[in-house]
Amino acid sequence: MNDKGGDAAKQVEDFLSLFENDAEAAIAAIKNHTKKTFEDNGSQDSAELRAQSAPVSRGDTPIISVQSVTKTYKMGKQRVEAINDVSLDIFPGEIVAIIGPSGSGKSTLLQILGCLDTPSKGKVFVDGNDITRLGDGKLSQLRRSTIGFIFQSFYLQPFLRLGDNVAVPAMFTSKKRRDINDETTQLLDKVGLLDRRSHYPKEMSGGQIQRAAIARALINQPKIILADEPTGNLDSKNSEAIIDLFKTIRDQLGTTIIVVTHNIEVASMADRVIRLKDGVVV
Repeated sequence: MNDKGGDAAKQVEDFLSLFENDAEAAIAAIKNHTKKTFEDNGSQDSAELRAQSAPVSRGDTPIISVQSVTKTYKMGKQRVEAINDVSLDIFPGEIVAIIGPSGSGKSTLLQILGCLDTPSKGKVFVDGNDITRLGDGKLSQLRRSTIGFIFQSFYLQPFLRLGDNVAVPAMFTSKKRRDINDETTQLLDKVGLLDRRSHYPKEMSGGQIQRAAIARALINQPKIILADEPTGNLDSKNSEAIIDLFKTIRDQLGTTIIVVTHNIEVASMADRVIRLKDGVVV
C-alpha cells in the first residue's frame, strides 16, 4: 500500500468499528440510507427472457437454496409481506439476473441471499449453511468468507486511494499485509486498473470506479457475488463492459454472480432470469 497506508487503515478501522469490523455490513448500512427507485420495464415479459427460465446447473448441489421463504415487515399496525413463499435454487458458476418492478421484493431477496437479513418463514441455505439457524457472529463470518457485494453507488471511500479501497474487506481478516498487497495488485490487473492504484475515486471515471468496486468485492475470494443495480449509473458501453467482466470472473474463478437489475439488456446477458412481482416469483 502507499506511504499513507497506516493512516488510511486507521480511518477505515474507526469506520468499521461501528459494525464490528464487518466491511460488507458497513457498506450495506451506508447503502440503506440511499433511496433508489426501480423502473418497471414492460419488455420484461419478452420471449427472450422467458426462454431463460431454466437453471444452468454447473454442479449437482445448489450453492444457494431458498425454500418457501416469506419476509414480513411491520409498518405501524400493518404487516407487509415483501416476499411471499419464494422458492428457488442457484447453482455454482451461474450468472442470474433478478428483475421486477419497484416494490416487487428484489432488494429484500438480495439482502436475505447476502445474509444481511433473515426470513420470517422458510429456509435459506448459502454454501451449505442454514442461515436461519446462525447467530449474528456466524452470519458475519459467512458474509466475509463467502459473499462479495457490489452496489450501484459504489461506496468507495473518498479519502482512500484505489489500492486501499480495494483492500478494505481484507484488512480485518487474518491475511498478512504482504498477501493483501499481492492480491490487490492481481485484482487491479484483472480489472484493468493497475495503473490507477494510487488514484483517489474523484480522479476516476464511473466505469473505472465500478470496476474497482468489483475488485473490492473479490478481495476475499468469495464464492458468490451479489450485485445491486451494478450498471445503474453507467452508459450502455460501460454497462456491457461490466457484464463482460462478470462473465470473465465467472469463467476464470467459478464465481456465482447474482445481479438485481431493471435493465432488460443487462438481464438478457445472464444465464438465467428470475422475475419477481408483488413478492412472488412469476
